[in-house]
Amino acid sequence: MRPLSEDEFATLFKKLSKYIGDNCRYLLERSDKQYCFRYHRDRVYYCSEDLMKKSASIGRKNIVSLGVCFGKFTKTGKFRLHVTALDYLAQYARYKLWVKPSAELSFLYGNNVLKAGLGRITENTPQYQGVVIFSMADTPLGFGVMARSTAECRNLGPEEIVCFHQADLGEYLREEDTIV
Repeated sequence: MRPLSEDEFATLFKKLSKYIGDNCRYLLERSDKQYCFRYHRDRVYYCSEDLMKKSASIGRKNIVSLGVCFGKFTKTGKFRLHVTALDYLAQYARYKLWVKPSAELSFLYGNNVLKAGLGRITENTPQYQGVVIFSMADTPLGFGVMARSTAECRNLGPEEIVCFHQADLGEYLREEDTIV
C-alpha cells in the first residue's frame, strides 16, 4: 500500500470529475473520519486513515483488498472505474439517468440504454458526460456516458442509444473472479 503519486491522483480525479464534478473534494473532506486513496497492485482503494494505519502491520503480499476498490490503472496509465465505486458515485453524482423497469434487466446484462428505456434524465446533461443510472425506485444500477445531450434525446427514435454502458451491478456476477 502506498499513497498515489501526483500523476495518478490527477488521473483519478479527472475520471471521477466526469461523474461527480466538483464533489470530488467531499470524498476526502468528510466530517466523520479522515479518508484517503491508496494504491496497491494497480488498483486504487478508498479507506479510512485508521484502517490504513492498522494495515501497515500486515505484509504487502498478504493484503488482498483494503477499503473500497474504486478502480484500476491500466498498463497504459489510464484509470478505469469499477462498479464497486458506485455507492460513492451515486451519492455525489451531478447528472443522473433513470431507466424504466422494462429496461433495467437489459442494462444489468451489460447493454446500452435506449430511448425506449429512458424514464427521466437530469436537465441540461451534455453529450459524453458521465451519468449514474438509477432504477425508477432510486436504486443505483450502474454508470455510463451519455451518447446524446438532454435536448437531443427528446427528438430520438425509440431504438436509438441514449447512454453508453460503462459498469453495472450485474458485473458482480459476471466478473466475480476478477473484480477484486
